[in-house]
Amino acid sequence: MKLNYNGLQDKASWEAAGVTLPKYDWKAMAEETEKNPTWVHFGAGNIFRGFVAKLQHDLLNKGLVKGGIVAADTFDFDNIDMIYRPYDAMTMLVLLMPDGTMKKEVVASISEGLCAGAAYPDDVEKLKKIFRNPSLQMVSYTITEKGYALRNIQGEFFPFVEADFKNGPDNCSHAMSRTAAFLLERFNACKAPIAVVSMDNCSHNGEKLRASVMTVVEKWKENGFVSDEFVAWVTDEKNVSFPWSMIDKITPRPAKVVEDALAAANIEDMAPKITPKNTFVAPFVNAEEPQYLVIEDRFPNGRPPLEKAGVYLTDRDTVNNTETMKVTTCLNPLHTCLAVYGCVLGFDTIASEMKDPQLSALVKKVGYEEGLPVVVDPKILSPKAFIDEVIEKRLPNPFVPDTPQRIACDTSQKVAIRFGETIKSYIARADLDQTTLTYIPLALAGWLRYVLAIDDNGNAFECSPDPMLETMQNQLSAVKFGDSSSVKGNIDAILTNDTLFGVDLKKVGLADKVEGMLAEMIAGPGAVRATLVKYLG
Repeated sequence: MKLNYNGLQDKASWEAAGVTLPKYDWKAMAEETEKNPTWVHFGAGNIFRGFVAKLQHDLLNKGLVKGGIVAADTFDFDNIDMIYRPYDAMTMLVLLMPDGTMKKEVVASISEGLCAGAAYPDDVEKLKKIFRNPSLQMVSYTITEKGYALRNIQGEFFPFVEADFKNGPDNCSHAMSRTAAFLLERFNACKAPIAVVSMDNCSHNGEKLRASVMTVVEKWKENGFVSDEFVAWVTDEKNVSFPWSMIDKITPRPAKVVEDALAAANIEDMAPKITPKNTFVAPFVNAEEPQYLVIEDRFPNGRPPLEKAGVYLTDRDTVNNTETMKVTTCLNPLHTCLAVYGCVLGFDTIASEMKDPQLSALVKKVGYEEGLPVVVDPKILSPKAFIDEVIEKRLPNPFVPDTPQRIACDTSQKVAIRFGETIKSYIARADLDQTTLTYIPLALAGWLRYVLAIDDNGNAFECSPDPMLETMQNQLSAVKFGDSSSVKGNIDAILTNDTLFGVDLKKVGLADKVEGMLAEMIAGPGAVRATLVKYLG
């Protein structure tokens, strides 16, 4: 059996293999999408294929919509060539249940995958045509937090962003520049409203997306590429809205056990592939079953009935509170704690870390003791119930093959949100004192210990990809494994970087704690474990 339109015609074989098939015709959906596109999504990775696309898939199954989603990538175009085009943009979604069983379903709501890059002029022209169509209601994003960044850690524009400012809409490359260019196409063609929706795990994601797009637009105005009328059109959120959202679903790298199970079911060509940019991709997505998506209901050109697929549509304050609950307290900080310490201590799964007494205690302390006191209850979800599910069911699920190495990617882009926001909340509260925090500083020290790329046995290991890794390692170059005294006074450039942490750790009274904990953890082999035992028992 092959995962494509023709292959799905043998329904009996798929059903015999325990695979749930679409109730709609993919070809008819694709034709409708081409005529009347309503949804474009940038970021063609696992969270999109395993969650966002599944929402539209469910609506198609219920007969509530006729068209699908056009997926586009702005970074790793081989992803489209390898796992979209050969499979008619279909995904084999495999949900990994806590009892070890798998739920398999073909998600077919993506009409096609396109490459939004200069080397793919035909695809770019297709996207321009879509943006010119008044029927388009929304463009969404899962491009990770770094996808919105225009500046480096020193606050300077990246060279490729500067090039986009200089070269203008017709010759740009960054995802935010591409977005501005496509909006210009829409303005010039029809001026129809549109919602531009970030679905990434970052605080105030809609605000960040809007700020980055508007920076590009303003620079283009300064350089004579766009008119005052276009700037005014994009600025008015009655024309171009930037709803905030909160998304949550763990979609780890494709697992060998899933690949083998699909092969045993006689489903062909499911093996993962590695793109030239070192992205690990597969025709299937394995994921946990729990999922949450909360979106601010501001869609000036209409939207699909997403609430019928389980999405919470609400106001901005509720989205903000829900996102803050999840990103800064109830899940993401816990993930980062497990990621950095897991790499240093030699773990290869998140689930196995939850069996470790110190690491399990750390995430409970960071979540329950230091995080929950500053969470505003979003009302639509209970923070306590959410974190209970995370700690008791989701993170310990041994059948979700998530790794600390995956979660550790791009940590420098996450720390300010996952920990800095909580520190700021303590500062803002008269009844709380941020200097009493212990476990968040321990998490921050653990990250710096991780960046040294030396495990707890004293052996070198490879850190996960991170745009600031080289810079961070240079700033930590004076810190020597086996010499605790090498920390004192040698990491001020890091500790005072409020872009990195969201706050200046010296100014808020936490630098000494982080510095001292790091010194303890580099004393020699076993020092990381000893430090964890000291603080966590």
